[in-house]
Amino acid sequence: MKTVILAIESSCDDTSAAVLVDGKLCSNVTASQQVHEEYGGVVPELASRAHQQNIVPVVSTALQRAGVYKADISAIAFTRGPGLLGSLLVGTSFAKGFALSCDCKLIEVNHLQGHIMAHFVEPSADMVNAGYIKGLSESDLPLRHPQFPFLCLLVSGGNSQIVLVRSPYDMEIIGQTIDDAAGEAFDKCAKVLGLPYPGGPWIDRLAKEGNAKAFPFAKPNIAGYDYSFSGLKTSFLYTIRDMLRERGLASVEELCAVQPSLRADLCASLQQTVIEVLMKKLRKAAKDLGIDSVAVAGGVSANSGLRNAFLDYGKRYNAEVFIPPFAFTTDNAAMIAQAGYYKFLANDFCGLDVVPYAKTRI
Repeated sequence: MKTVILAIESSCDDTSAAVLVDGKLCSNVTASQQVHEEYGGVVPELASRAHQQNIVPVVSTALQRAGVYKADISAIAFTRGPGLLGSLLVGTSFAKGFALSCDCKLIEVNHLQGHIMAHFVEPSADMVNAGYIKGLSESDLPLRHPQFPFLCLLVSGGNSQIVLVRSPYDMEIIGQTIDDAAGEAFDKCAKVLGLPYPGGPWIDRLAKEGNAKAFPFAKPNIAGYDYSFSGLKTSFLYTIRDMLRERGLASVEELCAVQPSLRADLCASLQQTVIEVLMKKLRKAAKDLGIDSVAVAGGVSANSGLRNAFLDYGKRYNAEVFIPPFAFTTDNAAMIAQAGYYKFLANDFCGLDVVPYAKTRI
């Protein structure tokens, strides 16, 4: 009998559903929410309302693409947290109702563990050939997967962590941000520059045109493997403030009009500084623990500068590096399905009394 996992991800502003059959990803459907762009950030109430509108058609499409019926489902995996509580409630409630209706098992998944388990997703050839995973072809299959133990740099809008991954069930955070996350620093600095939300992709795009050595932004000096990005944001803001004062200008737009390359140079310098901070701690952790296998996960793992830094790390230190396909970098249900599949094999199920949580550690 086949093991069929239906997975639901609703931790923030993406509604996603995926189907995993005997460990192979057969569908991964995501509906993004554009409503937040005009507010410069995710509005929790609007996000939860949009999830309610999107979840039924997204799940229906995922099942249809996978050729799976309700009666085929072995278990439903869902993101329990961390995330926006209202958004998580929509996914959790739907998963409970669906599990009751088809009398199948229920599996709760930690969102952060899901990002790490994205490295073990193996898409089916049919899914890749149908063009459902951009950037992959059948010749790329099977994908490379890390061997345990390995270090994972988990970087997103809400998290910046170094995780020691001993097995799918044994993960330990050995370093994390003490204030802001790397993705949050990108988004907030992008807002100062007048760039649209989300700012991370815009920073990445403009950085390719700028001089990464134009501005020496402050780098934190934090003990151990922990991170801090609040000081970097302040340094970025003060740099712009000082330039405005020197030129007697009132806005960033006026400043960029006088110096057309300025916005790109600021983005390139900011991105390079963030990457150097991230990689320095990762190198230290890998050296101290004697681990030569490193991976990156989370939304910021889509950043081209960070991906190139990982490739360079592999060449320079003769290490194995693992970078997820772009389709599995942002929030998606494929990673929840993979984490749920491992829990299914371990008979790690939950009851209908589980409730979502907004914050947690791995």
